[in-house]
Amino acid sequence: MTESPDFHGPHIGPHRRDAELVDWREPEPRFDRVRIRRHTCDCKARILELCTAGGVAWVRKTDRFESGSLVWESRPLKTNEAEELWRKLLDGKAR
Repeated sequence: MTESPDFHGPHIGPHRRDAELVDWREPEPRFDRVRIRRHTCDCKARILELCTAGGVAWVRKTDRFESGSLVWESRPLKTNEAEELWRKLLDGKAR
């Protein structure tokens, strides 16, 4: 029997006091298909996803509640800038 791969993602680190504020915006349906390149573990109420489409990248943030979910996205960025934002969010250097 083959074991299933572990899809457990990283957790978001605690926010630092000097964390930069991200300009979170309501999602805009810009693209028909979006690729999720990375994601955090879904065992927490907040999930982050590093998304790409059409040559741009952004981070999607989903906060889950008993009554539903709220979804926000960073502004579209160059891929390397989105990767840097992703690292900052995971390290608690951005919020």
